[in-house]
Amino acid sequence: MKNKILILAGGFSKEREISIITAKAVNKELKKKKYITKICEPDGNLIKNIKNFKPSVVFNALHGRYGEDGYVQSLLETEKVKYTHSGPLASSIAINKDLSKKIFIKNNLLTPKYIKFKFKNNYKVNNLKKKIKGKLGFPVVIKPLNEGSSVEVYICNANDFAKKIFKLKNYKEILIEKYIPGREIQVAIMGNRKLGAIELKPKRKFYDYKAKYNKNAKTKHLIPVKIEKKNLDKVLNISLKAHRAIGCRGVTRSDFKFYKNKFYLLEINTQPGMTSLSLVPEIAKYKNISFIKLIEWIIKDASVQR
Repeated sequence: MKNKILILAGGFSKEREISIITAKAVNKELKKKKYITKICEPDGNLIKNIKNFKPSVVFNALHGRYGEDGYVQSLLETEKVKYTHSGPLASSIAINKDLSKKIFIKNNLLTPKYIKFKFKNNYKVNNLKKKIKGKLGFPVVIKPLNEGSSVEVYICNANDFAKKIFKLKNYKEILIEKYIPGREIQVAIMGNRKLGAIELKPKRKFYDYKAKYNKNAKTKHLIPVKIEKKNLDKVLNISLKAHRAIGCRGVTRSDFKFYKNKFYLLEINTQPGMTSLSLVPEIAKYKNISFIKLIEWIIKDASVQR
């Protein structure tokens, strides 16, 4: 009898819709191989669903807060049920852009300079702009501290900074990061394996949420990446080092900018998407690993005490 797989999907983050698409894609593949599956929301009935369904593995297809930040992982650890992807600590570090950058820096991994900013009732935009000009210089990228998938990410120059930072006022803390131009390269890690890299050429200003998930955005995916072998090896090694430094498990995807022959590590994603436009399945396919083989590897890798 095939394993019973409970697929966690939906959730409460701004990436809910993508999580559901990921879950449906994974479910479709598992059904073809006669797995017994159930798609489940991480709501108040989650523990009851786990106890009733008795899955051999929980496939975590959640994205963003509550699903990718250690919250649901801690719950699954408490229930002692095997689950996929990274554990509570690695998940909570990776989604926090300040904490993860501190670990990158400690491990000598180049990442764009940044400042962390807390919204206070009396903050003055002009004072903040002066600080940015002194420490980073414009343009900058502003983003929430702990959202995934380029949610609410804006590139700002000095003129439109005030207008764009206002859009993030509902977040207590944000990251203000030096904007790095150059090529967008993303790398997949599969356990201890450096799976491969892909280059993205978005028609939009950068690889934002719409460029990632909307077919109409017409983002070009280039594989193999046309860079020297020594540079390809370098970016693969950086990704594996970041994966290990944060303590990740299973599959991760690291996002880079390649500028003036240097790789700038932007962030590491502990639960990359598994939709038809997603990058990890595309990189795996290029390496002759089919979508179902990738999913089955992720399931086989599942455990507790991650």
